[in-house]
Amino acid sequence: MSNLGPSSALIDRLVSDLKPVRPGIIPWLLFGAVAICASPSLAVVVWLWGIRPDIATAPQTAAFWAKEAFAATLALAGSAAMLGLARPDGKASGPLYVALGAAAVMLVLAVLQLGANPPGLWGHLVVGKTAAVCPWLILLLALPIFAGAMAMMRSMAPTRLAVAGAAAGLAAGGLSALVYSVACDESTMPFVLIWYGAAVAATTLIGAILGPHILRW
Repeated sequence: MSNLGPSSALIDRLVSDLKPVRPGIIPWLLFGAVAICASPSLAVVVWLWGIRPDIATAPQTAAFWAKEAFAATLALAGSAAMLGLARPDGKASGPLYVALGAAAVMLVLAVLQLGANPPGLWGHLVVGKTAAVCPWLILLLALPIFAGAMAMMRSMAPTRLAVAGAAAGLAAGGLSALVYSVACDESTMPFVLIWYGAAVAATTLIGAILGPHILRW
């Protein structure tokens, strides 16, 4: 090694203080950071709007669980994609396909629900009572989660920066939608697909745009 000259000495100095990362710690750090950053959003939801008024009966319906599963799947898919993209050779096709699959299932459920009701009710099924504010509130509630997710990704070593940013946006949007659902009693499938889906798609797009600028290293 001594024959390699100054470059070898430089490498030795650079790695001399490196410490091994405990196996399995990265997922805990990533998921923990994202969950902690969701706490302010949850506090705001409970403080300003409280728990949805039908919380005692809503869990008895399939629509409630379909909405929660949709948001939770998007959040978990985004988080798993972040984990996969955190290293230079990382990939995230599996989690992203899961997110697309969740959207496809929700689309089928929305079409089935529209088909099972007369056209005169379609406007209510799609727009509900809060379509004008729902996606904007989810976007606002996603901001602290998105900031934490991007900070976590920046502390790692992603190389596919746009995709990594999109993954952070997907995780933030999905978790924000899940948090918002604590207060939102809109549970029709078309409403959830369009307005929840639009908010999550927007955070994903924002992440893809900002990723190359924020995650560059």
